[in-house]
Amino acid sequence: MRQYLITGGAGFIGANFVRYLYEHEENIRVRVLDKLTYSGNMDNLQDFIERDDFEFIHGDICDDAVVKQAMKDVNVIVNFAAEVAVDRSIKDQQSFLKTDVLGVHVLLENVLKNKASIKRFIQISTDEVYGQILEGSFTETSELKPRNPYSASKAGGERLAYSYFATYDLPIIITRASNNYGPWAYPEKVIPLFITNLFEDLQVPLYGEGSQIRDWLFVEDHCSAIYHLINNGENGEVYNVGASEEYTNLELTNMIVELVGKDSSYIKYVADRPGHDFRYSLDTSKLEGTGWKAQYDLKTGLKKTVDWYSDNSVYWKKLKEKLDNRYVKGFWGEKEESIK
Repeated sequence: MRQYLITGGAGFIGANFVRYLYEHEENIRVRVLDKLTYSGNMDNLQDFIERDDFEFIHGDICDDAVVKQAMKDVNVIVNFAAEVAVDRSIKDQQSFLKTDVLGVHVLLENVLKNKASIKRFIQISTDEVYGQILEGSFTETSELKPRNPYSASKAGGERLAYSYFATYDLPIIITRASNNYGPWAYPEKVIPLFITNLFEDLQVPLYGEGSQIRDWLFVEDHCSAIYHLINNGENGEVYNVGASEEYTNLELTNMIVELVGKDSSYIKYVADRPGHDFRYSLDTSKLEGTGWKAQYDLKTGLKKTVDWYSDNSVYWKKLKEKLDNRYVKGFWGEKEESIK
């Protein structure tokens, strides 16, 4: 029987991955370790809490004693635990370095101590470690040029993970994914924020002119890629994970506005954030060469996402009530800083 440790499993992507595991594999045990910071939410795991084959540990990946406990009898580890918001990293760099680098170090040291039993460690990284690209697409061997504290911390964590493969021959795989969206996303993120603001008849804040370009990956596709690599990936390798669904932020916003039944008057153009990368683009041919391919285009995935938030207003309204943020509240001032 395969036993999983999912760190950060109460967050958006982590909880979706737990759900994916139970839907696609039988005779498993899943243990989640999560600190339950602002974006960790036990509501994301309510479907599993009462299962005999599920265990939740409330703790920090920076805590060696907690990690030691969580890693007992585990075969596969997927590390989603991270500070992830670019805007937050601009104001609070230290917490990002602690979790995204030092926390990864604690995990790796415990993997080393349990080397005989652990068959796979997946370090979840991001396309933002590459920085921006104006033309073409990044391959896994492209230079890393992170341009904000968040992406710099993620680059540090993944390179540390690779060093443990090279030095200690640990079964490490690194993934770099494009922007995720879908059910259970924290409503501070752009797609759920825009959807729920529009449901509440509030405007949506679009940075600058909305010309930045992103590739949008439906969360179920990301989960399927991780699961595929657990079973088919090669240790020591990096894999780009994307959907080749590149749109400007304005195009994305217009699609959401139309799906919710609003018009362009609901778009509020706000000051751009510092160091805002213009375009990310991933070459995913390496991963696709192993037999994986994204199943969702943006229009299909957005429709499923809008429908989910429409059907789960109790879930997201509870979260938005806790957010002290002018973009959530629906008001702006000339002297206001960028989104917190």
